[in-house]
Amino acid sequence: MIHILYKPTFVRAYKKLPIDLKDEVKEKIELFKKNPNNSSLKVHKLKGKLKSFWSFSVNYRYRIIFTKEKESYVLLVVGDHDVYK
Repeated sequence: MIHILYKPTFVRAYKKLPIDLKDEVKEKIELFKKNPNNSSLKVHKLKGKLKSFWSFSVNYRYRIIFTKEKESYVLLVVGDHDVYK
């Protein structure tokens, strides 16, 4: 299984989410751990000022931005499309 690290920015954003959305985020992270290339996650490389990062979908509105460091994936932030700003 893949090793996941959580940046403080991710933890703070996660704590602010409604409980039902937190459950959905947990499910998607588990899915990501099992297979980062799962098509339902819609993993994609970001562009512009975020070009060194990747993103995957929690649902139609919410995303998780991450990066890969050595053998770990680092989750940076979770939120709606405003996380891209």
